[in-house]
Amino acid sequence: MAWLRGVLCIFTLLIAGHVLAQVSDPTPLNFRDAAEEARFNALTHELRCVMCQNQSLADSNAQIAQDLRREVLQLMQSGRSDAQIKSYLVERYGEFVLYRPQVQRNTWLLWFGPLLLLAGGALVVWRVVRRRSARALPGADDGQEW
Repeated sequence: MAWLRGVLCIFTLLIAGHVLAQVSDPTPLNFRDAAEEARFNALTHELRCVMCQNQSLADSNAQIAQDLRREVLQLMQSGRSDAQIKSYLVERYGEFVLYRPQVQRNTWLLWFGPLLLLAGGALVVWRVVRRRSARALPGADDGQEW
């Protein structure tokens, strides 16, 4: 009898989970042809979801991502180029919406910062090695035979 109660509890939880699940927009995106779908997929992988922050627009399940995907498709079907769509979204949401922001004065640190850190680290390693080798040279003969 206890196992029957357990099964009923699990069944009830499963049904409640389906009832309470968020229903996404049931209408699918309608593409004119395969080329438009491929262009759409490429473009949405280059754009970031403004809510999820680390997911592309194509990968996000957030409601705003669904709305933005629909808007991107509408802009594509109205004849706008990828660059025009990106600039439109940047105007609305800022450079954050792009996974690869443009190289501008305000993004130099983002683009060249890792290279500067790598060069700085290499300089520190070079100086440490040089100092240690300079200290080891005068006393190179420590009386040990190899």
